[in-house]
Amino acid sequence: MADLLSGHAGTGPSDDAALPAYLQALGIPGLIDLHVHFMPQNVLDKVWAFFDSAGERSGTPWPINYRLGEAQRVATLRELGVIAYGTLNYAHRPSMAAWLNAYSRDFAAGHPEAIRSGTFYPEPGVTQLVREAIADGVEIFKVHVQVGGFTPLDPQLDQAWELLAEARTPVVIHCGNGPHRGEFTGIEPIRELIARHPSLVLVIAHAGLPDYLDFAQLAAEHPNVYLDTTMVGTGFMNRIAPLPADYPQVVAGLGHKIVLGSDFPNIPYSYSHQIQALAAWGLGGQWMREVLHDTPLKLLQAVRNR
Repeated sequence: MADLLSGHAGTGPSDDAALPAYLQALGIPGLIDLHVHFMPQNVLDKVWAFFDSAGERSGTPWPINYRLGEAQRVATLRELGVIAYGTLNYAHRPSMAAWLNAYSRDFAAGHPEAIRSGTFYPEPGVTQLVREAIADGVEIFKVHVQVGGFTPLDPQLDQAWELLAEARTPVVIHCGNGPHRGEFTGIEPIRELIARHPSLVLVIAHAGLPDYLDFAQLAAEHPNVYLDTTMVGTGFMNRIAPLPADYPQVVAGLGHKIVLGSDFPNIPYSYSHQIQALAAWGLGGQWMREVLHDTPLKLLQAVRNR
């Protein structure tokens, strides 16, 4: 096993087909990916159309590498060795969260690898929606500050955040200033949010890019703040929000605070490229085991054992 893993040192799996062998050599049963999207088809079509048009506007194409039917995407994740994945929907306007949560509930009921996922939005009734979702078994939530155009400090969310903090249910929050700055993005609202709710478990999507170092420090300082790896260090994202040269050294001791995220299926490269990008930091097998499996499993177990 050590010899097989050493063949991947600094590079990771050569392609998607090589990923299961890489995981076996690493000594983990598979990947736990907390940042995967399974959405109602009408919503997914709009997301894909956005990426198509964004590429046309910017001159930087964003091809959807896994533009497949739902059943094909499920099968692809299994073939890649993903043994658990979130199905992150995110409400970006009122009256969306309930039916998105219903879709995620039904999807998880038919797919044992799917992690029960939910979302919420600052609107009347949000506290009750979150309370019911937690009671119904939601294990991870997603909110998108940039797309939703709301501040996480909205007073309508105060009780919802407190319920989530008490339940220790992780919230994957897209709150960074990249790839595009929003009215309420950035680290300062998150600092204030965790000051108000120190027990709140936050997973910072995309490691807070482009403010990688600030969010890494936040994760290091606060026991309930984590980072996800979504698109971080990939060739595509390094052209948009390049990593600081010392970033691998900064996160070398944070394997217990970093979880795998991929953005599957909405990525313009192979799934294995994300693993290659992480392996290229040269932080060793134990760090990779923590990030790809052990740390996300710990977050899920904390919810399931409450």
